[in-house]
Amino acid sequence: MATIERPRGGSAAPAGLQLRPYAGEADLPGIARVINAEHDADGRPGRTNVQELQADYGHPSEAFDAARDVTVAEVDGRIVGVGWRAVIETTDGLLERRMDGAVEPAWRRRGVGTALFAENERRHLARIATAARGDLRPALGSWCGTTNPGAIALLEANGFERARYFFDMVRPSLDDVTDVPLPDGLEVRPVTRELAHAVFRADVEAFADHWGGFDRSDEQFQRWMESPSNDLSLWIAAFDGDDVAGGVINVIDDATNEALGIRRAWLASVFTRRPWRRRGLARALISRSLVALRERGMTSAALGVDADNPSGALGLYEDLGFEVDYRSIAWRKVLT
Repeated sequence: MATIERPRGGSAAPAGLQLRPYAGEADLPGIARVINAEHDADGRPGRTNVQELQADYGHPSEAFDAARDVTVAEVDGRIVGVGWRAVIETTDGLLERRMDGAVEPAWRRRGVGTALFAENERRHLARIATAARGDLRPALGSWCGTTNPGAIALLEANGFERARYFFDMVRPSLDDVTDVPLPDGLEVRPVTRELAHAVFRADVEAFADHWGGFDRSDEQFQRWMESPSNDLSLWIAAFDGDDVAGGVINVIDDATNEALGIRRAWLASVFTRRPWRRRGLARALISRSLVALRERGMTSAALGVDADNPSGALGLYEDLGFEVDYRSIAWRKVLT
């Protein structure tokens, strides 16, 4: 069990709290319960489940390995919180060591989140000492919704600064969507398992121009493929000959929709590679996605966007009928 420390701005740990490493799939129901309870309390739209976590945790990579990077908080054998860590090379020259977590609402402001924060930071700083990268500046990173004042206060008290805002946007109705023609010379083809990896690599390449970063490994691709909500028939990709020009990775999460009582799809990733930008491709792919999702029985659609996206994505989404539904903050603490 980990020694529980107290960072600035947090409460003392409650009696009986213990921190331990992730112990395998037996922990997944408790972890899912905590994450979903926190999302309910904060009004966040996303939910998870055991199958989703199995896909995420089942493919260890250099960026994220659940056995190394997940810490469970327990009181009397009950999971009351979870912390997780990842290492990402960002597009602006940082080796960002991300630290996030969730706490069961009944245990908030009782020191659980403070203890997990300290453990996340301690483990990251220990890895920096043994795995420095001279070509990238070291930084800590985190993420939280604007509806979680406790997380905001803890991050600010420990030297993190707001780096970026992100929005979840919702198109509340799909009744009036119409198909928009593709630019000349491009065509949409069904995405088979053989083509899926090429679409993934094209997505990675397109987001190299965007702020931040994500796990670009083949292990991350396997997590995508094994996600219970993954359905290749919903992926819409445009091809120029053999080249993937752009695409939309659409997702219908039946478990989340059932839990929330909605019929909503997510445009989980919308991307256009640089040579095919400024030609109306993204608008055409999004419109085609919305038509396809309506035909699959969905009544609304959502996506995420960087509020400062330099390509004008926010304006495009607003023009296509999406409205801001939830706001999140990306945090950073650059180290010297």
